[in-house]
Order: sequence, then structure tokens, then C-alpha cells
Amino acid sequence: MFSLEANHRYFMCQHPVSMNKGIDALFSLITCESPLSPMTGDVFVFFSKNRQAVKLLRWDTDGFLLYQKRLERGSFELPARNPITGYYELSWETFSFIMSGVSLESVRFRKRFRTRFAGI
Repeated sequence: MFSLEANHRYFMCQHPVSMNKGIDALFSLITCESPLSPMTGDVFVFFSKNRQAVKLLRWDTDGFLLYQKRLERGSFELPARNPITGYYELSWETFSFIMSGVSLESVRFRKRFRTRFAGI
């Protein structure tokens, strides 16, 4: 019910967002700045300017869920934009690494995973 899983798509906002924004303001950002629909069940990721806080917005069949995480130390690492789609679409693995504090520069996949996770 309130879970984030590998079967969701993850899209990152292209610019920092004020963490004072709530569901309605984040919904408005998505609809104004992208052709994506926030009511698809996709997860939309918003980082603060200093990247110490993140908000996630997701439609859950009958309403929106808003997740928030704030780090006590350090900051979240930002991935590169996907050149194929032009969006900051994240794979589940990349999203999971960012939330766990894993450096994306140091991630190395074995040969059998390289084609599957080439977007990292």
C-alpha cells in the first residue's frame, strides 16, 4: 500500500524545489513543466537546493502519497539526465542507491547486469 517498488517508474525534477511545497504545489510543478501525468502511479522525486532533503510524490489509486526524507549529514547524489528520453528517469536500482547513500561513480555491475542497468 505505502511502498516504493521496482515496478514503479521514477522521474526526478530537473531543478531544486522548496521543501515547503506540499502535494498541490508539487502536482502543479509536474503538470506545468512536463508532459507526464502525475496520476499514473509513477514516482516523482524532488530534491532541495542543498540536496539534504527529498520529497517523493506518487498517486495511489485514490489519492496522493507524499514521502519525505531529510539527511542529518551529507547530501544526496544526483544522477545524470537520460539522453534518450530527455528526462531524469531513474531506474529502481539508481533510485535505491541514491536513497541509500551509495556513490553512483563507484557502482560497478558484473557483465550479466551491464545491459540491464546501463542507465546508471
